[in-house]
Amino acid sequence: MLTFPWSQGLLIDDIEAHYDLYEFKDWTHAETNAPMIKIQHPEFEMYSSGLHAKSGVACADCHMPYVREGAIKVSDHWLRSPLVNVNAACQTCHRQEESLLIERINTIQDRTAGLLRSTEEALIDAIDAIVAAQNAGATDEELANARYLHRRASLRWDFVSSENSTGFHSPQESARVLAMAIDYARQAQLEAERLTLQHGGEVALGD
Repeated sequence: MLTFPWSQGLLIDDIEAHYDLYEFKDWTHAETNAPMIKIQHPEFEMYSSGLHAKSGVACADCHMPYVREGAIKVSDHWLRSPLVNVNAACQTCHRQEESLLIERINTIQDRTAGLLRSTEEALIDAIDAIVAAQNAGATDEELANARYLHRRASLRWDFVSSENSTGFHSPQESARVLAMAIDYARQAQLEAERLTLQHGGEVALGD
């Protein structure tokens, strides 16, 4: 069933609160047993927090810019990346050289991609730590908080990863969400490592 999880708002924090209201999960993580959510194409939600949305720019303005068909101006019906036609998609509003606009886009996307990789490393460490705690004998009750932190971290990684602009639709929000994801993943790791030690297991030291 198609669901718009917007009862609390459009930010990932609001979407998380919506799902938490009725303890929803899409699946259970095979290794950590955490109740997980799969984010589905949150382009609108991410775009809504960005500068273009606040400036009244619609999706079609960038992805279907006006083109000339003879003497008629029509919307381009090839729905595609603005990078395909920077002049029509961007330079109508941004009076800068095309090379500078492309450089700005690449900078945002490269930095977001780097944050995604850092988040993935933190998530892997959290997963390994929870598995170690389980193997050491930690109970489901003891692991509840670490698993919830894993859920929160993964939810935020997925929110940015599943959104196709690689941060461009809302650069500051993407960075905020991934910073929170890294924080939650590291908290999950520390919580699980504490449980492992509590149950007499060993914690692997970092490099």
